[in-house]
Amino acid sequence: MTRPYLGNPKNTIEVLQKYGFVFQKRFGQNFLIDTHVLEKIIHASEITKDDFVLEIGPGIGTMTQYLAEAAGQVAAVEIDSALIPILKDTLKDWDNVTVIHGDILKTDIQKLAREKNQGRPIKVVANLPYYITTPIIMGLFESHVPVASITVMVQKEVADRMQTGPGSKDYGALSLAVQYYARPEIVANVPPNCFMPRPKVGSAVICLRKHEAPPVQVEDEKLMFRLIRASFNQRRKTLVNSLKNSAELSYSKDQIEKCMEKCGFSMTVRGEALTLKQFADLANAFSSLESISGKE
Repeated sequence: MTRPYLGNPKNTIEVLQKYGFVFQKRFGQNFLIDTHVLEKIIHASEITKDDFVLEIGPGIGTMTQYLAEAAGQVAAVEIDSALIPILKDTLKDWDNVTVIHGDILKTDIQKLAREKNQGRPIKVVANLPYYITTPIIMGLFESHVPVASITVMVQKEVADRMQTGPGSKDYGALSLAVQYYARPEIVANVPPNCFMPRPKVGSAVICLRKHEAPPVQVEDEKLMFRLIRASFNQRRKTLVNSLKNSAELSYSKDQIEKCMEKCGFSMTVRGEALTLKQFADLANAFSSLESISGKE
């Protein structure tokens, strides 16, 4: 790469000084300054010239430059208005990048995919602040936006949570939701010194490759996720009590026990011991219970 790429800390400092940029704590801004990590992200996301890439939170355009080299088209959505003039400058040598000033949670990604990629699956790449990681990832999955993969830099602890299984203290609603929609794989651990300013915690790059079809068969997806959330809201309680106490569910203890019995679960089991398949079976048991009572 011959141009003054921002993966080099010296070039990053020059740009920040030129614009007198001040880091905003409320946006959780930590800019990547390690070319090896940038190359790993590009490699893991398997981007080619046939791809349209959505980048969330481009910052000063460090990763955007690498994406622009690898992809056919890039759309970068940035919430901080102070970064828009900087991005116009740092990305001026690439004609395949569109910078959008806006909040990704309010952006119509379906429309973007239709206009820029004829509705074909897009690839998402992002360096996400930890406070907004879950809403962004779940928003992309739940809205059924056509996504082939999501490659993101997140807090290490969040990455661990996404790929762990039953029995681990990190296992929870996020693990199950991510694994229902995608196959998670941590591709790099990233220490704090790879960022400016340095975060207090380690990060990781995780690639979520979207399943062509969900790995479990469930009649009512929304019900399954209500059951999952209820199970982990009070994770020290038994599954029976967690489901009975949930404001999102209106089943009696008797109905809950009936459905658990149908699935072959012990009455003392906790939600954290159940696999995705077992949650799907439980949701299907409740669905059939409702259809029976609906016919009565």
